[in-house]
Amino acid sequence: MDIRKLQRAIVDGLEDVKAQDIRIFNTSHLTELFDRVIVASGNSNRQTKALASSVREKVKEAGGDIISTEGEDIGEWVLVDCGDAIVHILQPALRQYYNLEEIWGDKPVRVKLASTNPFAGARASEPEDEDDDEDADVEGVAKPAPKPARKTAASKAPARKAPARKAPASKAPARKSPARKGGAK
Repeated sequence: MDIRKLQRAIVDGLEDVKAQDIRIFNTSHLTELFDRVIVASGNSNRQTKALASSVREKVKEAGGDIISTEGEDIGEWVLVDCGDAIVHILQPALRQYYNLEEIWGDKPVRVKLASTNPFAGARASEPEDEDDDEDADVEGVAKPAPKPARKTAASKAPARKAPARKAPASKAPARKSPARKGGAK
């Protein structure tokens, strides 16, 4: 099966169940075992299991083979081996801890993600699967949405200071300290 067709089937399966932060990496220069690593997040055990099931169905529909699936019994990290592509579906805490992007992510692959996925962050103007040149410099699949700009001190309205309050004056007259008796000798 063509690797581009396979990765498209995998991404479609992930998007059908609303996977978050889908990333695809070209790994052909790192290992001969597989050409792509695809990493995605699911919010719960149930969602990660559903994502894995959806990927298996889409790959089979496209004419691909599933070698094996691991981790479905627990569902925190499910791995789907599609032959030329390995799919890691993790919950966000595990994904952050293991940081698979650091291991496999030196050559990201650009693909067009569905515009219905609010977590995708891909622009509609990005071409789908540009060229499959192994040495080409390509951008990541979906970049995280930019965070809203924080208000700086200059953009905030100046805070008003409350008028300083004076301590209440005591109504009792001030007392004089008694003079010491017995002078100095």
